[in-house]
Amino acid sequence: MKPQIRRSAPVHTNLSRFSAMALPLMSLVSDDSRYQKSFQLFLERSSEHQCMRDFIHSRLPDILASIGDGKSNLNVIGVGSGAGEIDLEMLSELHLKHPGVTVDNEVVEPSSQQLHNYKVLVSQKQDLDYLKFTWNKMTASEFEQHWKAKKMTKKADFIHMVQMLYYVKDPGATITFFHSLLNKNGKLLIILVSGESGWGKLWRTYREQLCNTEISQCVTTGDIKSFLDSKGVSYQSYELPSQLDITECFTEGDEKGELLLDFLTEVLDFSKTASPELKAGVLELLQHPSSSVKSNGRVIFNNNLGVIVLDQLC
Repeated sequence: MKPQIRRSAPVHTNLSRFSAMALPLMSLVSDDSRYQKSFQLFLERSSEHQCMRDFIHSRLPDILASIGDGKSNLNVIGVGSGAGEIDLEMLSELHLKHPGVTVDNEVVEPSSQQLHNYKVLVSQKQDLDYLKFTWNKMTASEFEQHWKAKKMTKKADFIHMVQMLYYVKDPGATITFFHSLLNKNGKLLIILVSGESGWGKLWRTYREQLCNTEISQCVTTGDIKSFLDSKGVSYQSYELPSQLDITECFTEGDEKGELLLDFLTEVLDFSKTASPELKAGVLELLQHPSSSVKSNGRVIFNNNLGVIVLDQLC
């Protein structure tokens, strides 16, 4: 679950090698060290952090205005919270919109390291007295099992799932469960890569070769909208413009380019292990005008995100 900010620590880190018949490539999430290196480079090269923050500070306050029905305490669940940077920014906006209200904040995150980083971040922040944290070192599915086993009846006023639906087996079922936990006027916020982004193009073209079938991985807001439409569930959606500089991907042997290719394809050592045909096809698609623009000698990939907001009206 996609930091947090793109893809918090993966839910599955023990994925075995795929059979040669299906996909003779290793998933990037099977090597946490290389995943984290490629992810950090992605954050440095993309505007993903910034476009999320712009949304949180400009649009999210209005979305959160109607939650709570005047209660003095709100329940929040963060699913796949990563190291907590985005969580705390959203909670800050919630506090500004509902001053004087206390917040019980359930954190759901499977990575021990990310939970530790989140706790450190909290310890360094001032003015969090209104927050009470419950730490759940769990995947989304483990949290669901735990919730049902305990026969929990508590409802949430705000649930957010930022860049994490790539790492669940059944995104639709996950959304349905967490949507069911909302209080009246509660909000479920989902952020994923846009179906209109370069990622969407890449995954539509090479899903069979690149995407791990044990987890959803290659899922976009377009897929989620199709699911919600099929169920007759209403929602609001927003597009967040974002870019990623992938210039080095086209320089053979460039270390940063290889890390970025790993992240884009979610394949460990993609440039070394992919077939020549697959590698050539991916590189061609990445620099195609439908995926990227060229500016001042750089190749800028369409990294647009999408936001989906579900309400609980009854």
